[in-house]
Amino acid sequence: MNKNVSIIGIGKLGLCFGLNLTKAGFKVVGMDIRNDYIKSLQNKTFKSSEPNVDEYLKKYPFTYTTSIEECLKNDIIFIVVATPSTQDFKYDHSMIDNICEQIIKFGRQDNRKDLIINCTTFPGYCNVLQDKLKDYNYMVSYNPEFIAQGSIIKDQVYCDNVLIGQSDDYAGKLIRDIYNCFVLTDPVYNIMTPTEAEITKLSVNCFLTTKISFANMIGDIADRYHCNSMTILKAIGTDSRIGSKYIMPGFGYGGPCFPRDNRALAKCAEEVGINAVISMATDEMNKLHLQYQVDWFVKNNPNKDTVVELDYVTYNKHSTSVEESQQLAFALELIKLGYKILIKDQRPEVMEQIKNVI
Repeated sequence: MNKNVSIIGIGKLGLCFGLNLTKAGFKVVGMDIRNDYIKSLQNKTFKSSEPNVDEYLKKYPFTYTTSIEECLKNDIIFIVVATPSTQDFKYDHSMIDNICEQIIKFGRQDNRKDLIINCTTFPGYCNVLQDKLKDYNYMVSYNPEFIAQGSIIKDQVYCDNVLIGQSDDYAGKLIRDIYNCFVLTDPVYNIMTPTEAEITKLSVNCFLTTKISFANMIGDIADRYHCNSMTILKAIGTDSRIGSKYIMPGFGYGGPCFPRDNRALAKCAEEVGINAVISMATDEMNKLHLQYQVDWFVKNNPNKDTVVELDYVTYNKHSTSVEESQQLAFALELIKLGYKILIKDQRPEVMEQIKNVI
């Protein structure tokens, strides 16, 4: 098979993807618009907080560039750029749009080019993009990943499923063959249309947020009855229809994916006349749970002179991101109430983000 691949956008996710492909024998060209970042990769001064990345950069380096034209020399092109949330809970596709405008300037390609969108998009977007690029011999497919910061490389190679929104059968087989070269599990390949895949991506994350909020709701109820919430939720998780994953009490969900995907699903439902009350209730329960946690803590710890120690305030302990972190929100609420907080996590990347929030 063709093992020449380009990746436009080699931030945390794209870089890990490129390293895993290179390890599997692919010849990868990775492109990013940040000159300093590309130079640091080229001269091997770049350091990452993501597990295994520094090691893989030494063992499996690939070609780093700021040139889209160099990426277009390959017929397989992944786009892995940011699609931040908009104020109306959709996604900002401007980075992808900008890339495609630059691609169009190079005119119609002699060889078929498979453009594979690897970042989260709003349902229907990939079809719009296909219409824009079809005259230039590009086929647009959708292939988002289910990963968490702090374990990206591991999550990519030990995946449960691979979601493929294929432009046609050729693209579906192409993407499947690529994954077969580097995954170390036997994943389920869910192959469907791009729009079906866009909805599926949101739905998977939203089911998990619903499960998390449900578990925390039950935990809060159990606490009011002076019961052991862990015992109750562990028992619930033994039912095979439910399962034990994401069914333990704790902090609410946060991070760069879960909250925004949950809101986006409600928004895309609204656009077709569906009132997605479950998604909205999940979001509301996540907020209420934080308040319940604060109230419970204050009730049981009235002495504000005692220093409250927190091991980490990132959205999960393996990540360096504090985006929509419930742990950090909890700490900030206690600070407002006059408590002294000691954050043990002293990673520079984390501390810099905290300084910008406090």
